[in-house]
Amino acid sequence: MSASSFDLVVIGSGPGGYRAAVLAATRGLSVAIVEKDAWGGACLNRGCVPKKAWYQTARLLRSAQRFAGRGVAGSLRPDLAGAWRQQREIVQAVRASYLDYLERLGVARRTGSARFVAADRIEVGGETLVAGHFVLASGSRPFLPPALRTASRVLTTDELFEKPLPSGRRVALLGSGAVGVEMAFILSALGLEVVWLTGREPLSGARFSEPGKKRLRQALAVHGIAPRTRSRPVGCLEHGGALELRLSDGVEHVDWLLAGTGRIPNTDGMGLESAGVALTDEGFVRVDDAQRTSNARIFAIGDCANPAMTANHALAEASVAVAGLTRPGTAPAPRPWVPEVIYSALELARIGQTEDELEEAGREYAVGFSAFAANPAALGEGDTEGYVRLLVDSESGALLGCEIAGAHAGELVHLARPGASGETLLARLARERFNHPSRAEELLNAAEGMVGRWALDTE
Repeated sequence: MSASSFDLVVIGSGPGGYRAAVLAATRGLSVAIVEKDAWGGACLNRGCVPKKAWYQTARLLRSAQRFAGRGVAGSLRPDLAGAWRQQREIVQAVRASYLDYLERLGVARRTGSARFVAADRIEVGGETLVAGHFVLASGSRPFLPPALRTASRVLTTDELFEKPLPSGRRVALLGSGAVGVEMAFILSALGLEVVWLTGREPLSGARFSEPGKKRLRQALAVHGIAPRTRSRPVGCLEHGGALELRLSDGVEHVDWLLAGTGRIPNTDGMGLESAGVALTDEGFVRVDDAQRTSNARIFAIGDCANPAMTANHALAEASVAVAGLTRPGTAPAPRPWVPEVIYSALELARIGQTEDELEEAGREYAVGFSAFAANPAALGEGDTEGYVRLLVDSESGALLGCEIAGAHAGELVHLARPGASGETLLARLARERFNHPSRAEELLNAAEGMVGRWALDTE
């Protein structure tokens, strides 16, 4: 069996694995990346990238309801097949750019399943790869309840974006998490009749504030979208090109079903026991603050190591892991603020700590608030729903957390990042010079309402 040696081997080519490979290569390390499935991982092929394309289409279609008031005549109609083709074209374009960059950086690519045979080597196909360090970025896979595993018209998000959709307009959607909340809005806007079935209230376990979640429910209700809570599938029968769902509270007949019922970390079948890599009881790789596993030469990032299971966390953890392996012995960098975003009838974004977390820790904080209701840019766009909410340390004025609701919240939240050394983020926001009119000005308004309390310099 042939063997090749590298400074670093990355297992998994999703956003975290890709970033780890790029960062290491740009720092002069010899790097190989291994992928057993589609290059780019779940995010590019079956997740955030194609979903974001559909979300933009859904927003355009829903905004058409306000066209008449803007002096625009005519109407739009959804074309689901066209939307499906468009997201595939975007995925292919991004993947081509991604692979081209890896090639230009000199990152070696291997296709196949990786399995550890020792602490310093893996087997991929008929080749052994030996490395000084490894980064596990093996991702996750959808979980499907046993009652639904026999029907071909039951889809996970893997099939939703990778295969042409089944026929029929009446669709059951399972899930109270991000997938359920986002796809309820997107699929409805794309012309489908959605029967949304959840075991509990949407986003019950999410870190968004209760007022934010309430506003999202209200925004969904405006479009006639509401979950049927405490409704769980107990059986499924496929016949005549349709599905009969037996539920805990009755029966539903639909054309097909999309299951957003959680994901499982990909940590099995990789020979991790041969490398001395420990797992948690839930099957995630156990890591420390530097993303290092129980084997000091192996790091783990993203879905296989973090129950948050978002591309944003994987990208942030890639930076932490590469810093740890390129600067061994140094103290781990402060944990980055990682944004969390929901793309639905109302966009929600947050970063930093929540009010519940601060209260549980007994930490005193003040709140800065500003709404988009009178924001000139929002009024010009005809979409004034939402707000900016800042959580600030009562003693120092340091920003502790931020939540934004409304259009472009996922972009605006990046303004709530740590400031320069020795300067609080609140002071930096108060001294920023913003474009006018812009939605970003509401961060300034929320900050300016509090700067007097700490006598912060705004000049």
